[in-house]
Amino acid sequence: MDKLHTLYYFLDLAGTFAFAISGATAARQRGLDLFGICAIAFTVACGGGIIRDICIGAIPPAGLTTWYYLATAIIATGMTIGLYSVVQRLNRPVLLFDAVGLSLFAVTGAQKALSYGHNGEVAVLLGIVTAVGGGVLRDILLNRVPVILEREIYASAALTGALIVVLGSYFKWLSSDWIAVIALTICFTLRILALRYHWNLPAFSKDKINRDNKK
Repeated sequence: MDKLHTLYYFLDLAGTFAFAISGATAARQRGLDLFGICAIAFTVACGGGIIRDICIGAIPPAGLTTWYYLATAIIATGMTIGLYSVVQRLNRPVLLFDAVGLSLFAVTGAQKALSYGHNGEVAVLLGIVTAVGGGVLRDILLNRVPVILEREIYASAALTGALIVVLGSYFKWLSSDWIAVIALTICFTLRILALRYHWNLPAFSKDKINRDNKK
């Protein structure tokens, strides 16, 4: 396993923090109690990383054995609850922090897979899993249709970020730190632009499906 650079740990904790805020905000909006909010926040913050670590053989997963991931999630949850009125003033706070976490985890997920000696395909796929896994678990626990299953540019943005990391690692265009910054910037920008301008993947409406079935 190659040594992970210092920026990796910063980005991973930043993603944990952002996703914890996203999860805590969504849980608070659903009226869950304090334990429920904390549970959802931790699941969103560490769920994708735990799935990734199991897949690459990093057992036990860092999200369960490293204290500062739990501490980061708890701090983010406490800030969300204590400053909920401030968080509410942000434009669609769940989507904003979700986009931040998505871009950060797409990068760190791909980087960790590469550092464990896996090929580019595995790195890209696990970058996506790390980025979207927590959000999927959040939506399932809150009885919502996961964003990844809808038309939005979500997993596609994570794919772009992870792919840039892999290509940068193979072709050595720049240092790993710069590649990480570029990848997360492009992923975040793509996600925000998709939300702003309503970019969606092609989807079939129920009426069209019904017409096709009648033919």
